[in-house]
Amino acid sequence: MLDRATSEAGPILSLRGVTKQYPGCLANDHVDLTVGRNEIHALLGENGAGKSTLVKIIYGVMRPDAGEIVWQGEKVTIESPAHARRLGIGMVFQHFSLFESLTVAQNIALGINDPAERVGLEKRIIETSREYGLPLVPDRTVHDLSVGERQRIEIVRCLLQNPRLLIMDEPTSVLTPQEAETLFATLRRLAAEGCSILYISHKLEEIRALCDTATIMRLGRVVAHCNPREKSAKELAELMIAAELEPQARSRRVVADAAPRLAVEALTVASPNPFGADLKSISFSVRPGEILGIAGIAGNGQNELMDALSGEIPTGQPDAIRIDGTPVGHMGPRERRALGGCFVPEERNGHGAVGAMTLSDNGFLTAAARKSLARFGFVRHGRIAEFARDVIARYDVRTTGPKAQARALSGGNLQKFLVGREILQAPTVLVVNQPTWGVDAGAAAAIHRALAELAQNGAAVVVISQDLDEIFLVCDRIAVIAGGRLSTPIPVAEATIEQIGLVMGGTQAKSETAHV
Repeated sequence: MLDRATSEAGPILSLRGVTKQYPGCLANDHVDLTVGRNEIHALLGENGAGKSTLVKIIYGVMRPDAGEIVWQGEKVTIESPAHARRLGIGMVFQHFSLFESLTVAQNIALGINDPAERVGLEKRIIETSREYGLPLVPDRTVHDLSVGERQRIEIVRCLLQNPRLLIMDEPTSVLTPQEAETLFATLRRLAAEGCSILYISHKLEEIRALCDTATIMRLGRVVAHCNPREKSAKELAELMIAAELEPQARSRRVVADAAPRLAVEALTVASPNPFGADLKSISFSVRPGEILGIAGIAGNGQNELMDALSGEIPTGQPDAIRIDGTPVGHMGPRERRALGGCFVPEERNGHGAVGAMTLSDNGFLTAAARKSLARFGFVRHGRIAEFARDVIARYDVRTTGPKAQARALSGGNLQKFLVGREILQAPTVLVVNQPTWGVDAGAAAAIHRALAELAQNGAAVVVISQDLDEIFLVCDRIAVIAGGRLSTPIPVAEATIEQIGLVMGGTQAKSETAHV
């Protein structure tokens, strides 16, 4: 990193009265925000509170309707992301701005304005990514990468630009505890060198550990400023949602001798992606009332396992997967759903939902049969809209209604809709990949309660997640997937987050070294 001057007076960024109006939604309502020099500043709020809109204005993705931006003491109009980068503002988006048909190096090159800085870029990518514990292979194509690996591209791309202000939106959502600590050390070093950081995260304990100050938003307005180290995570969450956060209660009872609702035996599947992880002799079972957690670093076979369980990747072996005793390994997604299986994939945009379609239509895509949304070949539009309204109401999805396009929702609200869409189909088996990625504390608690209630009613639930706090909170047993192999599940009470994180991280390090 180049040295940054740190002696200038005054804040590096000030927003004054910033306002942004969308049809039917006041996203930012006269927002004031000040980020000091050398400061790590948290921006907190529920999904839909206006955080994403605000940082997109700072990064030049959109223009405010009113208000002003003062950058290093001078009023500016940030015309575009390229202009923001020239000013010294970098951003890591929660939803990645990557071209899937290009390589890692080509995507990073697109964010570098000076052609001279592209010379020797691949070597710099390898060196920088290794230095910060975010290994990347420059010549790999993005469409073959997991979500976690794609996030590394965004982070490294910003670090290569030597920013004065770095905006980070949910940067640790796919990192192990050890990787997160490595990133925190990097961010603290950047702040000490003179790079201010505006940090968005729903992981409130990491906010308390990392950030110097916090600005809290609700319904488009700034409602509080605080030192997060002087607040508990529960207090921060309650400031965000303006309500008391109910603790999660464990009242489920798993019947030890019950027949498994989901049984996987020696599942072996080749990944359809050349850089993916082949599944190698995976075996586990989940009983009624049980939630099994599968932990692992992105790229170790989670997506392949999800696709094999949902039927998107055929196994060719009927007995490799059974739902309530019925062999389904040779069946497709529709047949498995008819037998009681429901599925929430990791990537909500484009896989879990079609962005250009309405919420009603997205509900129809997976619930047509189980919710009788069509009859004699005719679509029942009234029932479809009713189902979408039910999901919206029961899971507090912040939207204008069933006719809203999926892409108009914030990430967390879309996630609530997708999880609710599957749970309201009353599945006997639910498999969900990254259930609360990018979701605020209140919404995460609601999703966790819904999963627990589903299990309490006799369903078998599989939670695939890189968030170990989540797995230890909601799951009964835990297994680690690494290199396409699954460890023997053990009771959560017999494991620790540090132990599981080390198992996850050690295996990944070997895998990445082999690629590089």
